[in-house]
Amino acid sequence: MTSKRRYRLIHRISGQTYLWLAILIFGASSAVTRKLTEIGTHHFVDGRNPISLCNVLFVGNLCALIVMLLIYGRQWNKPTLLQLSRRDWISLTAVAILSGALAPGLIFQALALTSVNNVILVGRIEPPLTLALSVWLLKERVSVWEFMGAVAASFGVILTILLQPPAAGMVNMGGWQLGLGELLVALGSVAVVIATIISKKYLSQIPLGISSIFRTGLGTIVFFFTALILYGSHHFTDVFSPFLWQWMFLYGGLIVVVGQSFWTKGLKTATVTQASLVGSFSPIVGIIAAYLILGEAPTMAQYVGGSLILVSIFFSQIGKRYQESRRKAAVSQITTVKSQKEVEMGMGFKGI
Repeated sequence: MTSKRRYRLIHRISGQTYLWLAILIFGASSAVTRKLTEIGTHHFVDGRNPISLCNVLFVGNLCALIVMLLIYGRQWNKPTLLQLSRRDWISLTAVAILSGALAPGLIFQALALTSVNNVILVGRIEPPLTLALSVWLLKERVSVWEFMGAVAASFGVILTILLQPPAAGMVNMGGWQLGLGELLVALGSVAVVIATIISKKYLSQIPLGISSIFRTGLGTIVFFFTALILYGSHHFTDVFSPFLWQWMFLYGGLIVVVGQSFWTKGLKTATVTQASLVGSFSPIVGIIAAYLILGEAPTMAQYVGGSLILVSIFFSQIGKRYQESRRKAAVSQITTVKSQKEVEMGMGFKGI
């Protein structure tokens, strides 16, 4: 096939196809992360796993930072940076700590304590929390369908947590035995929600490259020194292991570069409603990936909670379509980009 024909073939691929390919990659990220740590257990270095979750997060963020610098590095210029106010830098720092260090650290720790399916389902508390805080703090309006979807998602997550069978590592809270891993996912989701609200209120005009690079860079630094304090310097002994880096370049290249490129390419031609619909299937893809990659079959608690979460997705999509039908034909580019970012944030954990 000639390069000209290949270009025509790529050009004919619809935006929705790119979005679906991106969701397949993003949805499998949790299962792939767990699988990488299992691969590391078969290649111990002096009794240590070189692909530990901390190493995956730290090196994965470094790989992502390299990619972001190549893509957005030009935005880091003196005139643009001088336009940022003190409040902008404070907000950027808060978002970086919450969503760049605290949230991923909690979620990665949860992956070591509970099943991937629980991480995926409990993580769905993020969209309804974001919706609730947006209404409360940002005075945004939502439809009845979106409200019903948020309520269903919240009950689905609560049932997923409460119906877990007794196991080691459970925490007693008010007479309820709750899994520590599920609590960590919930706390990580709360951190992401707070960061999202701060971004929507104070950082909507900040260039994407500046916010992304700053969040990833400062978040990596904060996570590194926090892990040093909590676990000691030996925790990152194998951070320069060639075995770790070869897997992380493959992982980072697939999740960050290919997945994000497909998603961005799809958003250029697909509507926000289409992107929202495709993105809502991320937890379903994640559960299927957990079964195919790790052999994790859903438990009864996950079936019950997941069913309610599916109902919430259905309600939310009806609400989005209702709003889309009422939206004026001429929408500004700023509104479209903002909506696309909100769709992406609603998909949950994407590996890094």
